[in-house]
Formats: sequence, C-alpha cells, structure tokens
Amino acid sequence: MEFLLRDDAPFSEQQWEKIDSLVVNTARQVLTGRKFIHIYGPLGAGAQSVHIDDYGTVGQGDTDFFGDSDDTDVIKTRGRRFLEIPLLYKDFSIPWRDVEQSKQTGLPLDVATAAGAAAVCARKEDELIFQGNKDLGYEGLATAAGVNTLTKKDWKVGENAFSDIAEALELLAGKGFVGKFALTLSPDLYRQLQRLQPNTGLLEIARVRELLDGQVYQTPALGTNKAVLVCAEPQNLDLVIGQDLITGYLGPEKLNHTLRVLETVLLRIKRKDAIVVFE
Repeated sequence: MEFLLRDDAPFSEQQWEKIDSLVVNTARQVLTGRKFIHIYGPLGAGAQSVHIDDYGTVGQGDTDFFGDSDDTDVIKTRGRRFLEIPLLYKDFSIPWRDVEQSKQTGLPLDVATAAGAAAVCARKEDELIFQGNKDLGYEGLATAAGVNTLTKKDWKVGENAFSDIAEALELLAGKGFVGKFALTLSPDLYRQLQRLQPNTGLLEIARVRELLDGQVYQTPALGTNKAVLVCAEPQNLDLVIGQDLITGYLGPEKLNHTLRVLETVLLRIKRKDAIVVFE
C-alpha cells in the first residue's frame, strides 16, 4: 500500500510489525461496536462511498393454490442513496533519538505512542457507531431518527432493568425480528446491574446476559444513563469498512518522525425499527 509511505520511514520490517501488532491489539481492547455488528468489507482504501437501500413497507406473504395472486407485493429497493465513508485518524510521533538509539544499541524501539493513537481511533469509531456525527450528517444507534424508544424505569430498584429489557425484546419480536440481539450500556447503567436480585442469589447482570445469550456490552461512547438494544443481523445493520485500522508514515518534522493511525468506516443502518433506545 504505497499511500502509507512506509518505504520513506527509517523503521525496519520488524519495527513495523511491532507497530502494527500494538495498534491492532490496542484497538481490540477498546472497540465495542465490532463485537456484535456484522462487518461489511474491507472494501479497500480507495472506496469512498457506499449505498443504503430503502425497502419501504413490506407486506405479508400470501397463501393460495396457484401462486397467481395480484395482491402479492415484491420486496425490492424503493430508493437508494449513497453515503461517503469518513476517515478516522490520529497522529503520533516517535523521537529521532529513540530511532538512532535502537539502531546503535539493538534495544527495542519504544512505540507506546502508537498505542495511544490506536486507542483514540477506536474510541472515535465507537462514538461514530453509537452517537453518529451531526456535523457530517451521520446517524448513530442512539441518535438515529425513527428508532424505537422506551422510557426506562429506575434500574437501581427491584427488577426494573430486567423487565425493561424483556419488554424491549418483546417489542422487537412483535415486529418480526429474530436472531442475535445485543444490548450496549453506558458505564453507569452497567454498574447499576452489578447487584444481587432479592431471593435469587444472582446478579441482575447475570439474568440479563442469560436473556440475551451473553450479548451484553458497555461503552463510554453512550455517555450516561443510556442503553441500546439491537437485532444485530446483517440485514438490519452493518459496519462498512473501507480501509481497516493501519499506520502510515507522514514524514519527518523537526527531525522527529510523525505517523498516522487511520481507518475508513461507516455504520449502515438498514432497518431503524431493529433498534430500541432506552432513555
């Protein structure tokens, strides 16, 4: 990938492998959305846009003897729009003296700043997934117009959290959604579920996990006092990846070496009624 300008950098192949490994492993520790959202791609660094189809209102199927009913509608694309895949990035620097010391002494090059840049990019990805980006016109799971909303009760009291989540599951099931359901909580709500339920000997989080086959997550990208339940099947939503997380060389600046962790990624919501936001 020539656009990364790696041949211009003073790093050995082993040092690049160390940077790449650190970036990927750090991002995996931070990322939440990718744990349950289907990945569409990678499409390549040159992919700049992707389409989103509108299927309109889908009617029920028919039952007859010959299959010639004129009342049967066809599931097809009613409209198509294209969205630009945004670039997420964070720059970091490695001092020239550290590079020279590594060459002269054989000591490992300290690339801790790469981990910091990777963590920032991963947080930006989750913010884009859950909050969207109003300035650029992107919707997130918690901010999209037209999603289902439920006013939650006080989750610090009784079985309110469990009953609210069960109600949301019932809502999605009533709309015909089946498959993998995933719940993501803000850290404060996640903490509220870490308590024993009376007369059960179980933490409330354990009951919720059992209800959702273990698909329960937390992320600071949701802010506070918010949760999102989704039917996370690819026909409902996916995460479009053009260029997956990678590091490129920007060049020398005052003898030090500036690099960039980058990715191109976009949340594609196909069916907003597959999302329930607790407020």
